Amino acid sequence: MPAHVPPLPPATAEANIPSEQIVSGPGHRLRLTLLMAGACLPILGAVLIAPVLPQIHDHFAQVQGVDVLVPMTLTIPALSLALLAPFAGALVDRIGRKRLLVTATSVYALLGTAPLWLDSLGAIVASRALVGVAEAAIMTCCTTLVGDYYSGRQRDRYLAMQTMCAAVSATAFFVLGGAAGSAGWRMPFWAYAVSLLLAPAMAAFLPRPDARADASSPTLPEPMSRRPYPWRPLVGTCALTVFGAVLFYTLQVEMAFLLDDMGVSNSGTIGLATAITSAAIVVGSATFARAGRSPQAWLPTAFGLCALGFAVVWLAPNPVVLTLGAVITCLGGGIMLPSLLTLAMSKLHYADRGRGTGLWTGSFFLGQFVCPLVALALTSAVGTLANAMGVLAVVAAAATAALGLAARRRTAAVPEPVRQMAG
Repeated sequence: MPAHVPPLPPATAEANIPSEQIVSGPGHRLRLTLLMAGACLPILGAVLIAPVLPQIHDHFAQVQGVDVLVPMTLTIPALSLALLAPFAGALVDRIGRKRLLVTATSVYALLGTAPLWLDSLGAIVASRALVGVAEAAIMTCCTTLVGDYYSGRQRDRYLAMQTMCAAVSATAFFVLGGAAGSAGWRMPFWAYAVSLLLAPAMAAFLPRPDARADASSPTLPEPMSRRPYPWRPLVGTCALTVFGAVLFYTLQVEMAFLLDDMGVSNSGTIGLATAITSAAIVVGSATFARAGRSPQAWLPTAFGLCALGFAVVWLAPNPVVLTLGAVITCLGGGIMLPSLLTLAMSKLHYADRGRGTGLWTGSFFLGQFVCPLVALALTSAVGTLANAMGVLAVVAAAATAALGLAARRRTAAVPEPVRQMAG
């Protein structure tokens, strides 16, 4: 925040407390439902086939490199999404949010169901990479449209709702994939066809956003092609998002291995622990949405909870305490992600929102992709996976201290009359 803030109305004088311009009406709930459903599609791609990976491995057991290629069917969409989301953001600003969203959602069904008739493992991996391309466009468009349609705390609540929907859908899709997998490893891929229902509904019921109606983003005279890519306002937020995504996903990825190291190998017990931690993400996101605090004010709390949770996991004497530590970390993660996303949104004009959202989305999924690599590297360096969690606790604590100091400096920089108006 600048050192001097002129005396403006509260929503402009204090960027940390956004204005409230309530959007309602008969089409509001349907529009919101479509955007939330679209934002869940990348989660579908990430977890749906996880339960059938052993079956895919057995089916292609004679293929050279099967031990590498089969896990890639799960992870490569996230890599594609991380690398291509910034380019998808440029397309969003250039050709329009709604047009790209409808097209990408339709293509998603074709690419997602491709393994139903592909007999080559290499071709399946390639189709999964292309699924990530479609996911990059869908995720960027849905998040950008939330920023276009809503403003102030209503926008913050619905961005937090994306995190809640993602956490709930991840658990549901994992169960769905496991149930469908009992009928064969190809069966879960039929779920991708649901986007064929979403695409026409999006075309019919999502209005085209109007830059002139966006009070938070003044219309700027120069065309998008002449505007610089919004690196500068987002570089710090995106770097923090990569780190935050690593913290967010590490325990979700490594939970089964940590429990196994403690002698817990029952899949039902591991599944219960995973479900409990997913519920903590929902609670964290709901807390962010209801409390009405600014994202900058939430970030030290969010990273502090992650640091505390990793420390508990590191020192846990038994599986119950370990699960408690994971719950604390996921509670912080549920607050962290909507905080980072709303912070990024608050820095973007309408003309830059697609590209800026693409940068943030790419940063988040880059963190998701490198998360297991970071855990592996730390484990190699410090000897055990539990000790690796201790390293993450220390780093998260350092980030908490830095964010807390920055928040205090921002508060001190706001003149007293402005603070009174903002309150």
